[in-house]
Amino acid sequence: MYSVRGKDGEQNGTICSGTYLGRKTGIFFNPGSSELADGAVPVQVSDAFDPSKPFPEYRWPQAKSIRFYLEYLDEKKMELSQVAELEFQEQYEHYVGFLHWLKAGNHLHEKKEKLPSNKTCNAYLKDVFRFFCFLELESDMERLKVLYYDSFTTHDSIGVKRKLRFRSFNGYLKEEERNVRPAEHQEILELLKQCTNCRDQLLIMLLAETGYRIGEILGVNYTRDIDYERHTIRVFFRDDNENKARAKNAAYRRSKVSDATFQFLLFYLSKYREFLQHQPMLFVNIEGETKGKALQVDAVYRMLERMEKKTGIHTTPHMLRRYFGNMRRDAGWPLEMISEAYGHKHIDTTIKYLNLVDDQLMEASDQYYAKHSALYDVEKLL
Repeated sequence: MYSVRGKDGEQNGTICSGTYLGRKTGIFFNPGSSELADGAVPVQVSDAFDPSKPFPEYRWPQAKSIRFYLEYLDEKKMELSQVAELEFQEQYEHYVGFLHWLKAGNHLHEKKEKLPSNKTCNAYLKDVFRFFCFLELESDMERLKVLYYDSFTTHDSIGVKRKLRFRSFNGYLKEEERNVRPAEHQEILELLKQCTNCRDQLLIMLLAETGYRIGEILGVNYTRDIDYERHTIRVFFRDDNENKARAKNAAYRRSKVSDATFQFLLFYLSKYREFLQHQPMLFVNIEGETKGKALQVDAVYRMLERMEKKTGIHTTPHMLRRYFGNMRRDAGWPLEMISEAYGHKHIDTTIKYLNLVDDQLMEASDQYYAKHSALYDVEKLL
């Protein structure tokens, strides 16, 4: 047994086959019934699957993933416990089959709906795995055999290294490459002119000057992550941010911003001191019921959508991130340095971010081999 919290108070439910999840207002596990308790969510869940993305409670997106999986189980005439008891190969094929079931659009009730991308299918399965990890902790559910342990090393707020373990699956679909162009300098200038407040202006400037991901920039703590003497901003893995923003891949990095932008940052801190002094996050909501609360990713995208309607300029945080890399490449930064600044694990990823056309790659190769013509002493081998 475990508790769920609904709008009418505490209720109890048991985990069993035939569990229903849904509604944007929440989830309620009700054995053998399609009735849901509005606003109900499990009180305890597991973050054992992926510590880089803690899962404090199931909400609508996760409920949708699990509902799709339960529909898949119904078609297979299987129960959750039966899946956990499968042998490795059968379990592996079961989950790969679920991915292809999603990819074929079998979960879509409206035929006009767009088929999901490989990335979306993988995201649905990751939610299912988190759900199984929750069942392992809260019931006698057997541990899934297809999930293996991996780990990564990160730093805490005082720079001490720590190793975090997580469980992964090697049967995910290969995700499509995103064809995202970098933002252009003139576009950024126009957006800055049309912003209605200095918070949005600062956010755009920092995304363009640091190359940080939106989750990383929203996770900046102005009391700990900003060096006010050196004009640098750092990001590192942290799982306690109010807005759930965190660094991807636990990459610890430090980025220097221009003196002019840093002066603008100080102006922003002064202007919104009333809101900022009660919490540590750099970016906060400055109006409405959530005024003074940490800014969330969805709010940033809504702001950029409003700017697009106003200016006709389509911009995303990722386009600003790509702008950073291309500007540094044009300034002569080595590819390895840009990759380090991005926090990429593989330099191939960095190459995809940059506007490197074949001719530029060929030219760079020619210059390299001209400088290192005797790499293997080939002349001696002939």
